[in-house]
Amino acid sequence: MTAPVFVVDSLDLPDGCGGELVLDGPEGRHAVSVKRLRAGEDVVLTDGRGRWAEGIVKAAEGKDRLVVMDLETVHEQPAAQPRITVVQALPKGDRGELAVETMTEVGIDAIVPWAASRCITQWKGERGQKALAKWRATAREAGKQSRRVRFPEVADAATGKQVAELLAKADFAAVLHESGDETLATAELPTAGEIVLVVGPEGGVSPEELALFGEAGAGAYRLGPSVLRTSTAGTAAGALLLGRTGRWS
Repeated sequence: MTAPVFVVDSLDLPDGCGGELVLDGPEGRHAVSVKRLRAGEDVVLTDGRGRWAEGIVKAAEGKDRLVVMDLETVHEQPAAQPRITVVQALPKGDRGELAVETMTEVGIDAIVPWAASRCITQWKGERGQKALAKWRATAREAGKQSRRVRFPEVADAATGKQVAELLAKADFAAVLHESGDETLATAELPTAGEIVLVVGPEGGVSPEELALFGEAGAGAYRLGPSVLRTSTAGTAAGALLLGRTGRWS
């Protein structure tokens, strides 16, 4: 899929529309004024939840209206298996958006922000809501850029107890930690179900958190000989899992 991707609220086209849809608002502005699409070019429209349709630009009107035609067939992309969720400790500054962007690009299915005890950054009140909105907007934009039609879910920020509950339900649960006796590259992985991976903060996962997650069934695994920053570890580990489970085959 090489055509540019744009997001619409719904692909349930009304009767009598003739397979045409008007893309306006921010998406229409991006298509007309930024991408400078013109009549005859291919586009893909998606709801970001797995439904998508190929179309052809009929006309670009003004600065923010793109008329798309030939939207005859709506496709449904099934959820990939196994589903991969990364629990991402809150990094400093804009490194959180970097982590979300690159994890989206490689194909992670869900991202759970985690307020670990050693996180310097803490999401509280209105500031926390704004930070979460940035993560979700980043996932949306990165999903479009990487030509995905099923964007990753970005959950509300979780506590350690909530993360443990998530790990307990997983078919395979792992914490990236230097204390692990086994590498993620040699772990036995399921072919279906849910994989949940925990990435700690720059200060590391605390002994108390490691014990809590261990009780929930999450083993400690090393990624490799080098130590990655929290903003890149999830992407590297996710790519490894996607390759090992056959999702990149």
